[in-house]
Amino acid sequence: MKTKIILAALLIITTGISGKTKKTLFSEENYGINNTGTTVTIQFEQGKEHNHPLFAIWLADEKGNYIQTLYVSETIGKGVFKRASRKTGQWLAGEIQRPAALPYWAHQRNVKNEYGNYLPTPKQPVIDAYTGATPLASFILHAKTEKPLNGKYKIMLELNQTWDWNEFWTNDMYPTEKEYRTSCQPALVYSVDIDSNISENEYFMKPIGHSHYSGADGSLNPDLSTITTALQIAKKIIVKISK
Repeated sequence: MKTKIILAALLIITTGISGKTKKTLFSEENYGINNTGTTVTIQFEQGKEHNHPLFAIWLADEKGNYIQTLYVSETIGKGVFKRASRKTGQWLAGEIQRPAALPYWAHQRNVKNEYGNYLPTPKQPVIDAYTGATPLASFILHAKTEKPLNGKYKIMLELNQTWDWNEFWTNDMYPTEKEYRTSCQPALVYSVDIDSNISENEYFMKPIGHSHYSGADGSLNPDLSTITTALQIAKKIIVKISK
């Protein structure tokens, strides 16, 4: 049974310091609605370099230890790309492993598949409650945790966008590693510390590092000096907690 609900788009109007108003259209979705836990709301405002990135969002304890997935793009969560390139030259749906897409989340989740790596597959997918189509633009995501939160936690987000080469991450940097070429600038990881006992506070997520360039392991590199346009995929990411 699917436990997610897609809601109508939401228009948010904000007023800046200059007094000018800005209108942003957000799609809005719910995940884990049958759970009995706490609602975590993530408001993601797209940046100027946003172009169909993949996402994973998850809950971790105060020290960063993985607890549960809140949302993952269904192409990764199910292990099936709807427009996978096949040997016939046609664009048809098919099972594809993309280890460079969201490697930090995959390794934090720590569920081995039948191939011996940590990616979801059609045989071992992430359940429907936490997967959905990748939002096309800005979005608001409401995710209910499996258990009520009590105390301090981290909300984590990993995103990756293909074909975003830059002066450092060039297409010939790792010519023998095909998985690198599906990622370009490596996946970015964002994090924020939250206190679930303080409702309605706004927490602003910040990038804390990038994942392995080809997804070979679950490392997190805090050096963002070589990352350029990938840092502009997201303009602003806000987290709210409500009981």
